[in-house]
Amino acid sequence: MPKKKFEDAMKRLEMIVDELESGQTDLDESIKLFEEGLGLSKALNEQLKSYENKIAELTNKDEDNA
Repeated sequence: MPKKKFEDAMKRLEMIVDELESGQTDLDESIKLFEEGLGLSKALNEQLKSYENKIAELTNKDEDNA
């Protein structure tokens, strides 16, 4: 999956959830959407962990310089 901006990926995930909750998609489409949603969820989680690590790193550097 190409890397998306966090906000774009989050919007797409929200759209997928809305589509699945609507009950208007057939089973095949629902499975495809679910699979895409899982991939987005995993990618978003990885991005969040990366951001958390970066913030912790920056905070530690800032504390070391104080």
